[in-house]
Amino acid sequence: MNAVPLLVHGDSAAVFAWRPDGPVTVGDYLADVRALAARLPATGYLLNLCHDRYRFAVGFAAGLLRGMTSLQPSSQSPETFRRLQDEYPDLIALCDSDTDVPDLPRFAFPSLDRAAKTPFAEGIPSIPADHPAAILFTSGSTGQPQAQRKTWGKLAQNGRAEAVALGLAIKPHVLVGTVPVQHSYGFESTFLLALHGGCAFWAGKPFYPQDIASALAAVPQPRLLVTTPFHLSALLASGIELPAIDILLSATAPLSTTLAAEAEARTGAPMLEIYGSTESGQLASRRTTDGAAWTLLPGVRLEQAGDETAACDGHVEGRIVLSDVIELLPDNRFLLHGRHADLINIAGKRTSLAYLNHQLGAVPGVVDGAFFLPDEEGPDGITRLTAFVVAPGLTARQITVALRERIEAIFLPRPLVLVDALPRNSTGKLPRGDLQALYAEKVERAGHGRG
Repeated sequence: MNAVPLLVHGDSAAVFAWRPDGPVTVGDYLADVRALAARLPATGYLLNLCHDRYRFAVGFAAGLLRGMTSLQPSSQSPETFRRLQDEYPDLIALCDSDTDVPDLPRFAFPSLDRAAKTPFAEGIPSIPADHPAAILFTSGSTGQPQAQRKTWGKLAQNGRAEAVALGLAIKPHVLVGTVPVQHSYGFESTFLLALHGGCAFWAGKPFYPQDIASALAAVPQPRLLVTTPFHLSALLASGIELPAIDILLSATAPLSTTLAAEAEARTGAPMLEIYGSTESGQLASRRTTDGAAWTLLPGVRLEQAGDETAACDGHVEGRIVLSDVIELLPDNRFLLHGRHADLINIAGKRTSLAYLNHQLGAVPGVVDGAFFLPDEEGPDGITRLTAFVVAPGLTARQITVALRERIEAIFLPRPLVLVDALPRNSTGKLPRGDLQALYAEKVERAGHGRG
């Protein structure tokens, strides 16, 4: 049976993570992992709810040493916990805070005595390549979250592929992430990239602009900020002074060239994007300001049959049919033309929700916004789009007039609803269920005009 090392760092004195009280070496990390593994109860599944990225890293690896599988839901709601308990009755929840986990077996992250730790001389542990290391769950942006099993060998290969694609295999950076480590993007780009890309990471999860600036200042260069368009837009809009950033990385939603150019102008750092999904893992990267084409990560291949595109090979688990409309180009490159589920046809005219959202976001004064296509038809047999918009200082009429200059009249939202905030999750996504609930509250129950 093939086995893959836990991490690629060969120097026990190398810095693996940065915490508020200072750096943590590879040797300290491995000792923490072994100490926690010795205390974990023997069970099949570890629901790793640690907010601290370093404690998550210790818990994940300790679970691997115990032969466990890490459960990583995109939500930490009571409903999610109930579903997990039904599907994985022998799970245990590892917590480093007062997270409420009703009716779940709870294991508090212990205080680990550094003086009593096992020395690095025991070497770097290896894990069977085919071990089911993690089960990640889709965000539910298009329906019920779905479980995606990941083997350890593929996860390690994933981290190496991203390091090569981003140029970090030659020059490792310190990773500062605004996204949760449990989610696919945060898991890959702030954890796997550390384990198998040779990088170090900041233990926290800064959200507000000042916290992001403080986290960047707490770690040495070269620095890579792992973020999303939603977080990046708020950071730039704040106008606060930022420490030097060497690379910016974004994912989870399309990044406009306008925002990318602004980010590069403000920081002097290249603005890179990752494309992928929870099902497939990350698949490609690009520098947004260089053009629309994406380049596949090493080892990954796309194959097409009709209008269906599937990802395979490399670190992809099997053959994964993608939900996007893709145009293949030479030299392992491709173009994205929106999601199949986003493509809409109203009165014979076609467009995509991604395109409409881009045009809405480009209206001056619009802070955030999203189009929504209800399931039911209008009284005339035509489904009318709704748009929810955050735009302090603007009226719905002003926004509609501006949209009329950008999109065809048939796609104008009826109604356009002003809201204080959109129900985005911690990675900036808008689950369809949450948009449906917002629609029910603001349109159906409120009797909002549909003319």
